[in-house]
Amino acid sequence: MKIVSKATAILCIALLFFTSCEEKKKEKNNEDSETSSTAKAQTTYDLADAETIDSTCACLTDWFPHTQTPAPAEGKGSPFDASSTTNCIFHQWSWQKFLWLTKPDGDTPLFLKETIQVDPYMSPVTIPSGVSLVLTSSEAEQAGSSGILKSNPNFNANGKSGTVYYAIYMNDIMNTAAKEYAAQIASGKLQPANSQAFPVGSFELKTSWVSTEVIPESERGNYYTTNASIDGTTTEVAMLGMHVVGVVENHPEFIWATFEHNSLAPAFDWTTGTASADSETLLFKKGSTSSIDGIYWNSKTGAPNAASEAYILFEYGVPRVQGAPDSNFMETSQSEPLNYNNIQNINNCVAENLSDVWNNYAYSGSIWVNTDGLTPAEQVALLKNEGYNLGKATPGSVTRGSVNAANITMETYTQTFNSSLSSIDASNLANCLSCHNAKSFSGNQPTSPLYISHVFNGYLESQKGTSKKDIKLMKVKDFQEAYIDKQ
Repeated sequence: MKIVSKATAILCIALLFFTSCEEKKKEKNNEDSETSSTAKAQTTYDLADAETIDSTCACLTDWFPHTQTPAPAEGKGSPFDASSTTNCIFHQWSWQKFLWLTKPDGDTPLFLKETIQVDPYMSPVTIPSGVSLVLTSSEAEQAGSSGILKSNPNFNANGKSGTVYYAIYMNDIMNTAAKEYAAQIASGKLQPANSQAFPVGSFELKTSWVSTEVIPESERGNYYTTNASIDGTTTEVAMLGMHVVGVVENHPEFIWATFEHNSLAPAFDWTTGTASADSETLLFKKGSTSSIDGIYWNSKTGAPNAASEAYILFEYGVPRVQGAPDSNFMETSQSEPLNYNNIQNINNCVAENLSDVWNNYAYSGSIWVNTDGLTPAEQVALLKNEGYNLGKATPGSVTRGSVNAANITMETYTQTFNSSLSSIDASNLANCLSCHNAKSFSGNQPTSPLYISHVFNGYLESQKGTSKKDIKLMKVKDFQEAYIDKQ
């Protein structure tokens, strides 16, 4: 696939917003194939004929080489600074942001040098000399299920199974704003129920890691590896996945994008009704399954119902039902196959142009809210009014993108909360916004876009003197009210 220059992309956006449909059709007939396909990719997904558009969502020339990837445009003058947006620009932002964050700075990716590692309560993590990050067993549980993910012992010759650990990062823009808002709330200058939002450019990251001892030596070169302190012991670790969560113009809810290593586990095949692997993978043992047991956490036993059978429920977070490949997309708030095809196309484009270790990681989709045509005040009102329905994916809802977005290493057991595959439908899909909404998980649950960040919420509670144990209990209770109790 050819990559598209920034000039071409800008031209296409200009055509989208400032020419009539008839004029665009005439101009496209005279453009070369590369420009024509990009123009189609910029067609708004809200149009009545969106599902019939043959779209190609491409990467841009200035993303490469990876050593020079610039940060994506996010504020005034960016593609998001418009009354009407396209599906593709969210995927382009997601990939460019990931490439920028992982841009090599010597032997170290930029995010390990330019962000702050924090705990779930926004306390800065002290990084010991000789390591790049700190991982702890106390924070190895997955949100919502309390599940701890273990690797497949058959993946390596030593028969060891390793725990997957997590590290959270925040940039200075968001960290500074969070502290200021928390101080204002504590002093009474700002009410707990408010209409504030994090500034454009704010972002959080959540990353997943495992000890390299559970990865065959012949495979370790396919992962980004570094030294971490795990419960005080220096250990070489491999990065498995990353959530990239950032605020752009007109989207105070953040864009929630996720990336993962491309050979961790198979995706469930909704045509055959099975997940299968011809060889051992890090999270899925050789063989096949048609059961939900590998991604269902059993709280009574404290383990999944089936070990080493973790699979990706919906490829790219796009929900399907069992049936023929061309017709089994579930009817949700997001038109398909446009979103699915755009993710596939941009992944292929990046894969053809990226040559370092990060070419072994792929984009699994992102989720955001349709704020087209809304003023900033109306955007905030929408987030507050939606409450626990912010992540709702039924037709007519505001959720856009990969409406069952999940990372196989971070939401292994929260890809669904149904006990059978056949019971999953548009009314009970799970995604980031199912839990991350504008309701605080404390007290009488005041609303604000600030509370979409659980790290900020945890910080606010910790500043009140609430114990970490009680904050965790608040999160669990909020999660149950937000999602489980609605099923």
